[in-house]
Amino acid sequence: MNIRGKKVLLRAIEERDLPLLHEWANDPEIWDFLDSWHFPLSERDGQKWFEHLSEKSLDQRFAIETPDFGLIGTANLVNINWKDRNAFHGMMLGNKNIRGKGYGTDTIMTVMRYAFEELGLERLDGSMIEYNEASLAVYIRKCGWKEEGRQRRHYFRKNKFWDRIIVGITRQDYFQLIESNKYWDKRL
Repeated sequence: MNIRGKKVLLRAIEERDLPLLHEWANDPEIWDFLDSWHFPLSERDGQKWFEHLSEKSLDQRFAIETPDFGLIGTANLVNINWKDRNAFHGMMLGNKNIRGKGYGTDTIMTVMRYAFEELGLERLDGSMIEYNEASLAVYIRKCGWKEEGRQRRHYFRKNKFWDRIIVGITRQDYFQLIESNKYWDKRL
C-alpha cells in the first residue's frame, strides 16, 4: 500500500533504492543532523539491512518519492506501541536540492495523517539535535509538534556536546492543526 500526500508518495523501500540510500548513508553532512552515531556503511551492510526490513515489524520505514525527483529521502514510524498507541517518527531528506520546498512538511503531514487517521495512534514522538533549525522549524512551526523536553549535552558532534530536543504531537493536536490550517483541503 502506498501512502499519498499532496507532494509526496510514501512507499515501501525497494532494492532498487539501495544505491541512493548507500550514498546518503555515507554523507557526513546528512548524518550530522540525525539522531544516531554513524559509521561508514558498506553496500553489503546496506543489503543486509534491507533484507531484514519486514512488513510485520514494529518498525515501519518508507521511501519518500516525488513525481519530479523520484526518491528524495526516507521516513519512519518505529517502536510502534499498539497497547499505548504511540510511535516514534523520524525523517531524512537525502536530496539536498529539494529542501525548503515543502516536501518535508508534506512528508510529516502525510505520516501524521496515516498514523492518526489510519492506524488510530494517539501520539507521535520525535527528537532532534538542537542546531537542526530546519527540522525544528518544520516540525514545530509548520506541523504543530510541541517541544516537550530537552536532554542536555546528549549528542557529541563537531567536537562539542549538544542538547537533544524532545518533540511530540497528539492526535488532538493534529486534528486541531488541520482544522485551523485546512492542509488537506488546500490544493497545491
